[in-house]
Amino acid sequence: MLSVLALALAPTFFVMLLGYAAGKTGHINNLNVKELNTVVMSYCLPASLFVATATTRWSDLIAQWPILLSLTITMMGVYILWYAYQRWARQQNSSEAALQALAVGQPNYAAAAFPVITALFGAEHLSTVAVGIAVGSLLPSPLTLALLELDQSGPSATGVHQAPAHEKVDPKVNALKEIRTACRHALSKPIVLAPVFGMLVSISGWQLPAAAVASLRQIGVAAGGMGLLVTGVVLSQSRFRLTLNTVFGVGLSNIAQALLAYLICRLVDAPPEITRLAVIMAALPSGFFGILFGNSYGRISGEANSTIIASTLFSAITLAAAIGWSYNYGG
Repeated sequence: MLSVLALALAPTFFVMLLGYAAGKTGHINNLNVKELNTVVMSYCLPASLFVATATTRWSDLIAQWPILLSLTITMMGVYILWYAYQRWARQQNSSEAALQALAVGQPNYAAAAFPVITALFGAEHLSTVAVGIAVGSLLPSPLTLALLELDQSGPSATGVHQAPAHEKVDPKVNALKEIRTACRHALSKPIVLAPVFGMLVSISGWQLPAAAVASLRQIGVAAGGMGLLVTGVVLSQSRFRLTLNTVFGVGLSNIAQALLAYLICRLVDAPPEITRLAVIMAALPSGFFGILFGNSYGRISGEANSTIIASTLFSAITLAAAIGWSYNYGG
């Protein structure tokens, strides 16, 4: 169990600390990482997401429908709950609430899932990682991007109404137009389109040429490492603060999601192995997408960043507990 935990967390900590040190010492300008962020968001991650979904057989994805169901409900349930709490109970703006919701709701599939699932269940179960990647890329990620787009492009972003004074603009029509524009921009991002096209390839049954897979994996393999490096650089801009809000967020991310995944699998009478896979996937620490998204839009959330750090640290206990449970569950 300790070796599995080390495989999952040691590389994550190492690369994040490497980026943090590079930002703190000035080897990488932590106030301007736009180019690095673009490399990750527009090239590495899309290639990785596309290959992960396109090379997974559709029948394998469908066979794991309890995992698909449990991850969809846990991720979106936690996301919506935390967004609503931040937005209306704590009076945060839409961008801040969205970044915190993504930090709490979306686990670190891009970097931590592959070594954990391979070590625990074998490489033949990596299709589970593709399921998690597909759910995360097609649900909470586009929603967060749309909210960031809307906050950036709406009248509140500038404080100025763009329509001429003599024209009467229906506020509802204007709001709907802004929402459509924000959604269109969000859904046109490579990080959203890549898994969509990958799923279409999977559904069609077409096998990508070996040369194409090898070429995409050449850049896609850097996604986890580069993402964590940029995360560390961005984190070096701000101090870590363990607030009560952060503690609650980590509890939802590391504990509540795993428990909810277990309950859903029990409700649908999923086989023990499927239940174990779903719980381990839900128990992974918070992912770094929120930091990359926020950096892309010039929205750095100190609390979301602290939540990701605390979730990763605390997962040394919670993920270890989930792995220990998985060894004994079902037999």
